[in-house]
Amino acid sequence: MNKLIAIISLMTIIQISPGQSLKTVSYMDGTQELNGLVTANAGQRLLGVLILPAWKGIDNEARTAALELEKEGYIAFIADIYGKGNIPEDNASAAKLSGSYKNDYKAYRHRIALALEQLKKQGALPDKIAVIGYCFGGTGALEAARAGFDVQGIISIHGGLGKDKNRTNVPIKTKVLVQHPAEDQSVSGEDYDALVKELQEGNADWQIITYANSGHTFTNPESNEYNEVMAKRAWKHTLMFLEEVLK
Repeated sequence: MNKLIAIISLMTIIQISPGQSLKTVSYMDGTQELNGLVTANAGQRLLGVLILPAWKGIDNEARTAALELEKEGYIAFIADIYGKGNIPEDNASAAKLSGSYKNDYKAYRHRIALALEQLKKQGALPDKIAVIGYCFGGTGALEAARAGFDVQGIISIHGGLGKDKNRTNVPIKTKVLVQHPAEDQSVSGEDYDALVKELQEGNADWQIITYANSGHTFTNPESNEYNEVMAKRAWKHTLMFLEEVLK
């Protein structure tokens, strides 16, 4: 019953919130059309947040986050990483497609960079931008930090923390927040420890918050792993972090 109420509330936020809507923004990567979403306050000179969606592409969790961030005074842009015609139909296809970008991290970074440019074109102040990502998008947020993109902070929300062991750790100049569910079976202890080592060696300003009794998709009301208490705490931590690094 609680899950049903949460889903109904989520749908209400997306469909009914007065004065709020998301507009499609089409952009290109060569011949591949990409279709991101931007909040209705686009065109103003405001603080910006790039949202990197989970492994099935732009979903309700990303949309809801964008609308909530708009209420806080941010322009939010949801990136299209896969491109038109490449939407996974099930978990198997999502794993395959997201895995291809995790393996080819330079292609992932390229799509993130394109989305950052679109966010700036929509009015976001170029020196006041943060990146947040969910799941696969959380991995992307870490890649934005590793790439040295000119953003003030990144938040990885139940993201994949690992990277290829052959990749060298580099200095990380942006502030990093990792929101990690304690019972995330997709993240090994080895990957967790390697990330801590990477952030330490990169001389990063970082923190990891671990949420008790939480599985991988604990922030998503449509998931069986949704933990309402921890999800609300995580969102408060997100807003606190964004206020610190952008305002």
